[in-house]
Amino acid sequence: MKEIGIYVHIPFCKSKCLYCDFTSYTDKNTEIRRYVDCLKREINYRSKDEYLVKTIFFGGGTPSIIDGKYIVEILSEINNAYIVDKNAEITIEINPGTIDKQKLEKYKEAGINRISIGLQSSKINLLKEIGRIHTYEDFENTVELAKEVGFTNINVDLMIGIPNQTIYDVEDTLDKVLALDLTHISVYSLIYEDGTLMTKMVDEGKLLEVDEEIERYMYWYAKRRLEDNGFIHYEISNFAKPSYRCKHNLDCWNQKEYLGFGVAAASYIDNFRIKNTDSLEKYISNVNSDKYYKNVTIEEKQDIDEQMKEFVILRLRMTEGFKASDFTAKFNKDVYKVFESQMDKLLSDGLIIAEEFGYLKLTKKGLDLANIVWGEFI
Repeated sequence: MKEIGIYVHIPFCKSKCLYCDFTSYTDKNTEIRRYVDCLKREINYRSKDEYLVKTIFFGGGTPSIIDGKYIVEILSEINNAYIVDKNAEITIEINPGTIDKQKLEKYKEAGINRISIGLQSSKINLLKEIGRIHTYEDFENTVELAKEVGFTNINVDLMIGIPNQTIYDVEDTLDKVLALDLTHISVYSLIYEDGTLMTKMVDEGKLLEVDEEIERYMYWYAKRRLEDNGFIHYEISNFAKPSYRCKHNLDCWNQKEYLGFGVAAASYIDNFRIKNTDSLEKYISNVNSDKYYKNVTIEEKQDIDEQMKEFVILRLRMTEGFKASDFTAKFNKDVYKVFESQMDKLLSDGLIIAEEFGYLKLTKKGLDLANIVWGEFI
């Protein structure tokens, strides 16, 4: 039986964050009922008995903006259409200010056992800077409600490199978050994606990017604080208490297969990368007329060379790196010979290091210059 993950995209939001380039809508809430019905049909249409679902992840958009009963319906459909492991990790993303105790109780009863809350910063001026519509108090209240309902596996997303953010702002945010005794913390650098309002504001001189050296200082400060408080730094941007690493993301980094349902959702099955249409109207129309194939674009059929490149890139995201022998076991090739010039350059430049037992991993310098490392394999 093939082990897979499932991703469900909920594209609805109260408002669009200024940095966000994900497919999401702030003016189509009247379509929620129809969209959920289409999700259920797609889930059922693509079901296969040979799949064992190990992880389920509700992302967005803002999954917590829709009525909790819809999440229950979607999970019920997944359980009817697939064999779901009894110990499956089931995550839902939540934004403060869009949740209440009743919704959380429905999530818990439906089998969700992990929640991921988007905070970004404790400072209201920085939240406004990036277009967030909640306060730190909203976030703290969400955590308290989640714990009251019985959730013990709680992640918070934090952001560094926000315009006008200082190291003292990062310190304040970490002080407050660490006091809440959470199990997982993600620390992401703000990325200026093409086509976003934030990128436009920077291009027009209305916002100034944080100096790169300051942003890296924020990263290393956060890393030290989190490790000093019992968190394991297991991936470039992710920190977890022992036994609380995100299984869904780990499976993606380990090139495990997954199915994506909903508008703009991506899948990776049998070395094919597949993506659903970005248009909500087309998605609903095609599903309702049983023309599922019209929603799907095959973005890539990975040949062996692409699989090997992706193996190296994704494994190096994890702080433990990977064993050269694992590469050989998967591809029957020597990573040092396949990527001889890249390995020689990265080793000599001090961006990766070969450790005992055959492990290859990023150095401290490599963590700072990870994009240069990835560029060697693209």
